[in-house]
Amino acid sequence: MARTVKGGTDARRERWKGHREARRAEFVEATIRAVAKHGPDVGMDEIAAEAGVSKPVLYRHFADKSDLYLAVGRRGTEMLMDKMGPAIEQDGPIRPRIKGIVDAYLSVIEEHPNLYRFVVRKSFTDRPVEQDVVSEDKELIAAALARLLGDYLRAFGMDSGGAEPWAHALVGMVQNAGDWWLDRQSMTRASLSDYLTTIIWHAIDGLLRSAGVQLDPDAPLGADRAVADLPEGPRLRVVDVEEA
Repeated sequence: MARTVKGGTDARRERWKGHREARRAEFVEATIRAVAKHGPDVGMDEIAAEAGVSKPVLYRHFADKSDLYLAVGRRGTEMLMDKMGPAIEQDGPIRPRIKGIVDAYLSVIEEHPNLYRFVVRKSFTDRPVEQDVVSEDKELIAAALARLLGDYLRAFGMDSGGAEPWAHALVGMVQNAGDWWLDRQSMTRASLSDYLTTIIWHAIDGLLRSAGVQLDPDAPLGADRAVADLPEGPRLRVVDVEEA
């Protein structure tokens, strides 16, 4: 009789499941290496060669090419969030935070341009896929940005209802700029990060000024931030986070 683990699950079945998951992970990493070498139009023969197995072995672990594509896309999401997560969650002045988030995103697509194109183009798939990896990435990033923007707006006693659509708009802008940059490479990543950071900051600055608040983007939120009057218009007010 087969030995069972707690709960009645067959121990050998659990070991086999763990083995299959580990092999799938190995093949996903091999696919990423093959994409880096051969480009986003990589074929199964090239992936199998990189993995050191035959195509039939690959198909034992993936239902079809689309299944492999989704697994690679999920791994790409992990790689993206490993870089962007700390940048989004870090504390500090708003402008450096914006630049950190933007540059983290650009650094991933710069380091893995063929993987980015592989996931975005979906040319590898051999059937419609139920999961849209690119849209899910956008949702993850936009949700995190919406929380960040909402926190800032509420800190100044402002309506945070627009934080979510605003976050989606910013994600779309940065992604489109990144697409252009990958194709053109007409400036450095640092320059593009600076340009995008400036655009995003001025959008936030304009919204704050409409409520009579001028924030020093390089000072922490709190009583020590520098605030000055606008040349014209109503006097600006200082609102500390503790007051909101």
